Amino acid sequence: MKNIFDNDDIKEFRKLLDSSERIVLTCHMRPDGDAVGSTLGLYHLLKSFGKEVNVVIPDRVPRSLTFLPGVKDIAVFTQYDPYCSRLVDEAQLIIMCDFNTAKRQGDLAPVIQNAECAKVLIDHHREPDIPCDVTFSFPEASSTCELVFRLIAACGFYNDLDLNGAMAILTGLITDTQNFTVNCSDPEIYEIMMRLLEKGADKKTIVDEAIKSTSYDALMLNSFALLERTRIFPKSRCALVVLSKEDLKKFNYQKGDTEGLVNMPLNIRGIVYSVFMREDADCIKVSTRSKFDFPVCDVCKDLFNGGGHLMASGGEFYGSLQECVDLFVEHMAYYDRFLPEKLDKLEYKS
Repeated sequence: MKNIFDNDDIKEFRKLLDSSERIVLTCHMRPDGDAVGSTLGLYHLLKSFGKEVNVVIPDRVPRSLTFLPGVKDIAVFTQYDPYCSRLVDEAQLIIMCDFNTAKRQGDLAPVIQNAECAKVLIDHHREPDIPCDVTFSFPEASSTCELVFRLIAACGFYNDLDLNGAMAILTGLITDTQNFTVNCSDPEIYEIMMRLLEKGADKKTIVDEAIKSTSYDALMLNSFALLERTRIFPKSRCALVVLSKEDLKKFNYQKGDTEGLVNMPLNIRGIVYSVFMREDADCIKVSTRSKFDFPVCDVCKDLFNGGGHLMASGGEFYGSLQECVDLFVEHMAYYDRFLPEKLDKLEYKS
């Protein structure tokens, strides 16, 4: 497996690790498998070196990821603000995983950014704008967990990676590639999976817990969303799924219940991209996915204060749910220019 990192960055990273005894790992709001997997993967590795390591995140881990070893050790800022702030203040090194801009950490952002210690960024989103001592940014990577594994290998730490760390890293690889169905054209990704399996990581458990398993309420909510809250726009080859606060309350929504919902309309033959809007307490959360290199990242950047990957992006809208829908529908035709010239017949009846 080739080393994709600059050798000087590797040397500086190792120097920071050697000189730091108290290390904080952190990630973005609404943490997904890649965010949790990358932080916990490094957590288990650095703990084996005898470091004092803490994972401090903006808000709670979704229940689909609570099977991961080390989740109970995570400090959640929305629940333990003073404790989390103290951990950050006392840190000699902060490693930030899976986000490219400070605002993706919400209220935790100023605490992390104002810390006076050294900082390292490991991320696969485009255009990082966080000042750091060392930045490992590769948008071409399938996931931040892929980068974490490559970094571990480049530093010569592979033999120190244990089963718990391997489980965490493989979880991020699996969830961000939708179980190796998207963003996985690089053959070396499968070599990384093989190396993690050699450590004892259980792929079946990860798929069952992080992807397949769900609650009755979550299953009913997702079924309702597809049946009653999905609109198809044939000309634009777009599916729009919208859930209000009332919808979420009706089905006893819990964090993570709609994970993966945005991908489901892409199974409709002829649909090119899917947009999911969920009314949260403080904003409208927008998630987008696409096929055929359709740039949903532009949709999120232009309309929803966001961005991300070419075919998997997200953003936020501050206003009413109806205003968010109207904004998207009003500008939808602009993005028709990016549709492929040849498409399958849309299998849809209005």
